Amino acid sequence: MNAANAVRLLLVVAGFLLGLKGMALIRDFPLMSGGVISLSAPAMAADPPPAAPAPAPAAPAPAAAPSATDAMAAGLRARREALEDRERAIATREALLAVAEQRLAARLAELTALQGRLEQADVDAREREESHWRTMAKLYETMRPREAAAVFNELDLPVLVQVVERMNDRKAAPVLGAMLPDRVRQLTVELARLRAARPPA
Repeated sequence: MNAANAVRLLLVVAGFLLGLKGMALIRDFPLMSGGVISLSAPAMAADPPPAAPAPAPAAPAPAAAPSATDAMAAGLRARREALEDRERAIATREALLAVAEQRLAARLAELTALQGRLEQADVDAREREESHWRTMAKLYETMRPREAAAVFNELDLPVLVQVVERMNDRKAAPVLGAMLPDRVRQLTVELARLRAARPPA
């Protein structure tokens, strides 16, 4: 840019500024009747400046979008609540399991006691049965061999086997000798079978 152009630009800017200043002076002094500006007397009563328009009611501020921190806190709260719910559920299940275990333990104790009573009852029954057969054997041992043989010939074979099994061999031999041969043979077979089936001592 040459010097002439710069001078012209400065003059344009100065003129623009002077125009703005003059407009400001005219606006600040009131006009007299007839349109003449009174420069000698001070302004009597300046028109009050126009009232500023009432500010428009402020629009409600839009709700702030949740920040990442709020979202993270909400997620942590939800996670904590889920964990607390799970812990409560686990505690409830554990309490129910404890009650069930107590009931099972009590039931097992009852069944164990019942099994003990049944086993004892079985032992007592076997002892009573054994005592009965031994009493019968003693009775026939005291009889005369021919009288005992006559009874043995008529006894049911299972009963005869149990009685003879418990008799003293020395006292049973004369009785067997007085019995019918077929009866003695049947008795011998059943005695052998019974003793073979008996578990070893």
